[in-house]
This record gives sequence, structure tokens and C-alpha cells, in this order.
Amino acid sequence: MNIKQNPPQEEIDQLKSLLVKGKYSLVFEHAENIVQNYPNSFIIWNLLGVAAYEIQKYDYAIMSYKKAISINPKYEHAYNNLGLVLRDQGKLDSAIEAYEKAILNKPGNALFYNNLAALLSEQGKNNEAIEACNKAILLKSDYAEAYNNLGAILRDQGKISEAIEACNKAIILKPDYAEAYNNLGAILRDQGKISEAIEVCNKAIILKPDYAEAYNNLGAVLRDQGKISEAIEACNKAIILKPDYAEAYYSLSFSYNLRGDLENGFKLYEWRLREKRFIARTPRKNLIWNGKKSVLGKNIFVYEEQGLGDIIQFARYLLLLKKRGAEVTFRVKKKMHALLKTLDEEIILVESDPDYNNIDFETPLMSLPYLFKTDLNTIPSMTSYLYADQEKIKFWSERLTKDIFKIGICWQGSKKKIDFGRSFALKLLKDISKLPNIELISLHKGEGENQIKDISFDLTTLGDDFDAAENAFEDTAAIMMNCDLIITSDTVIAHLAGALGCPTWVALKKIPDWRWMLEKNDSPWYPNMKLYRQRETENWNYVFESIKKDLELLITQKKRIK
Repeated sequence: MNIKQNPPQEEIDQLKSLLVKGKYSLVFEHAENIVQNYPNSFIIWNLLGVAAYEIQKYDYAIMSYKKAISINPKYEHAYNNLGLVLRDQGKLDSAIEAYEKAILNKPGNALFYNNLAALLSEQGKNNEAIEACNKAILLKSDYAEAYNNLGAILRDQGKISEAIEACNKAIILKPDYAEAYNNLGAILRDQGKISEAIEVCNKAIILKPDYAEAYNNLGAVLRDQGKISEAIEACNKAIILKPDYAEAYYSLSFSYNLRGDLENGFKLYEWRLREKRFIARTPRKNLIWNGKKSVLGKNIFVYEEQGLGDIIQFARYLLLLKKRGAEVTFRVKKKMHALLKTLDEEIILVESDPDYNNIDFETPLMSLPYLFKTDLNTIPSMTSYLYADQEKIKFWSERLTKDIFKIGICWQGSKKKIDFGRSFALKLLKDISKLPNIELISLHKGEGENQIKDISFDLTTLGDDFDAAENAFEDTAAIMMNCDLIITSDTVIAHLAGALGCPTWVALKKIPDWRWMLEKNDSPWYPNMKLYRQRETENWNYVFESIKKDLELLITQKKRIK
């Protein structure tokens, strides 16, 4: 008997129509029945996979797509759809392989290149992602989705003007394209154009009232404006629309932490672990410590997250694990080992995953505040918990010989999206430099150093051998210990100075990073730190007038003590 490979076209069309209407459970049920009679229909297996994916039966979806491919190894749509589900599961290399096979079988399909571009961007391969986007646009010049995707990738590269141009192009091609407006809102936020960003996010919501991502984006922009209650309301709206929306919970955590509600903030912060970008980089072991089980005599593996400032700030929690009797292994960048070794010599520092046969529990570093139930009253605050090398301190004391008030300064962090508005111009220290009997010493390396050549006041720089070795901050820490005061923007230098116990003054933008909270002029994280806050966005005048006034008083007091 000759068995037909595919069912009648009207049945296939009916399934596709139901998919367009979002009736995924119904499609799944019908397709399962149809495939019993047409087991060699790669089209039905593919549609079954789409429905399974939408109702979150991911393993079933993968099985269905692979079945379709086994029947028709050249079926490009099944490869593309397989790539989508593998991407969501964090299996990025396998997803790329699936997309590339889709392209191999249908090289003229712009959609496949656009999907590949999004995935390459997630892997941080932005140049390759842009190339894939441009290929999609070359194949389909009016492809609004590819322009929008290109805008997001250019944003990640810090090419803001080009990113805005790409998003605007997407909007011109598709005026009701809510996703492009939302993407543009995020880019405008990066530029500090808060009012414009709010307007654009609201436009996205008008176009698509159930758009959870736009509400989440709006929440972040409102937080930057200092409207914390409204920011929380927007994020909660996103969560109502999309109850498992990890990014919205994560964003919400910043608003709670910013207003000092650390208990709820750190609880919400745990939702970051469910984000795709995090899932792809976590160790594959189900030994997550819940904060309740005893770690006495147990080996616990902690791994770094995020930036160097976060590593320095939250390394203090490793001491709490030690205090509970744990044997601690910390995976962290090799260049940080020398500094972090001063935390506790018994903490094992590694740069790759240890043998899991020797591990009882594991946790990411940034989960420890939550696991230790941190609130404003229980922050493990100590005058110092990291230490500079004594020989380095002596070495730099012999080079910094002026017997005057020494101030280590840093004015800029790395130029990433998060940096907007945090750095200040070096020239703003000019009035402070004119105070008698002080020496300004640059602790700055990297982006922003070119400002030194344009200033008209004295600044001690430390030469090419300053922190030129492989160990990060060894010289910086030693020089800080030779200074009377550190003045810095919100950078890793602030955290290092605080961890060393150095008197530190931090210049903050009006709505700063969550860890500095709002309005306070001190930090519960660092007892020797004083915070100076903008009164108006992008206006540093009040900050540096206050710093100069307090510095004059401090120097006078120092003279009296002598």
C-alpha cells in the first residue's frame, strides 16, 4: 500500500492558521493525531515542534524538529526552529550549528541570517553578528526586523549614533513596529536622554499594550529619573503580563535596593539566574547552596560574576562562609588572585572549575547577600578586609616623597553603557588642585587618560610601570595606602579604596548605581567612605564645590592635629 507522506494541504493550512491565532495547545493536539496517520510528514513534525515549543514542551519540540530533519535532511525551516529552542536552552553552539544548516539549505532566506545574528550577539561575537545582519538586509532591503536587530547589536558595541540610525530605519520601514520603538528607548536611555526614552517606550506600549518588555524598559528609565515608585509599578505591570519574566524581576530588584530595601531587593536579584545570558555560563552541577544547609566542614565553590568592582565589594561574604566552617574555593580572574589572597589565605583561588567530586555546594558570588539574608542592619561592614603588599607600600612611599596632603584621584571607569553619567571630567578638579599643600596623584589607567594632556594644573602621574604587572591593582592598592584621601567617581577604584579602609570620597550622579542608594552621604558597605551626589543630572558643580569646602576643612583639621 502506498502511504502518502503529507496530509491534504487543507489540513496543513488549518494548523498554520491556528498557529497564527496563537492556539498552540489545539495545534499540538491536532498535529499529534495527524502524525499518527502521516508519520513521514516532515511538515507536520515541524508544526508539532512549533506548537510544543510555544507550550513549553521543549524536549518534545527538539524531538519533533529532529524527526522532521531525519525525514528531510534539507528541510531548512526545521533547522531554523531547532536553533530557536536550543538558543533558549542556552545551548548556543548547537543553536549556531542549526542556523548554519538552515542557511546552507536555503542561503537566500534573510530570516535565517537575522536569527543567526541575534545568537552571535548573545555570544558577544558582535562583528560576526553585524555581518549576518547586513547579509539579511542585503537579501531583503526592507527587512525592518534586521535593522532593529542591527540597532541592538550596535548598541552593545557602544556605537550609539549608528544604533539609533538603524532603529529609526526599522521604524520608517514599519511605522507600527513596537519592538523597534522599545529598542530605541533603551538606546536613548544609554545616552541619558531620559525624557525622550520615556516617550519612545510609551509609544511602544500604545502600539502593543500587552508588551511586557516595553513596560520593563520603561521601569528602568523611570528608575534612572528617580521615580522609584513609578518604576516599580511599570516592572510589576510587565510581570503581570508575563509572570515568568526574569528580566523584569531582575530590573525590579534595582529599584528596591536603590531605596534601601535590600531584603526584597536581593531576593528579586536572584531572578538573574533564570536569564538566558546567565544560564549559558553557569557550571553544570546541581549543588546550589540554599543558605540553610550547614556548610561546616563542607567544600563550597563560589564563582565570580560581573565586574571587578562587584568582585571586590562582595568578596567579603567569603569570610562569612569561612566563619561558618566552610572550605571555600573561589573561581575568579587570575589577575585578581594576588589582591584577593589577602582576604584569607585559606580561601582557594582558581581560574577554572574545580573537580566536582570534591565539591559539596556551589553558588555565584552575587547570591551570597541574599543567602545571608542581608539588610541594611546586617551588611558585613568592616573598616578593611583587603590589604596592600607591604613591600609595594614601601616602594611607592620612596617615590611619593612630598611631605604634603596626598590625594589619589580617578575620574572615569570603562566606557560601557552602564558608565553613562558616572564619570566626571578631570578638569573639574582644577579648583581643588589650587588648594595649598596638596598633591593630586592619578590612579587612573585606560580610557580617559588622554584628558591629562589638556589640563592646566599639576597632577602626579606614576609612569609606565604603574600596575604594569599581571596582578591587578597591586600598585594602586599600595599607592592608596600612601595617600591621605581618595577622590573618585563610581568605579572599581571606589570599591578598592573602601575595601582597603582608605578615607574615600565618591562623586555620584543624581540617580546612581543601586549600591549607593539615595540621599545618604555615607555608605553602609564602607565605613570610611563619604558620598557626594549631584543635585541636577549631568551637573557636577555642587558636587565639587562641596568637595572643595570639605577638603579645606579636613586639611585645616590635619594641620591642627600635627
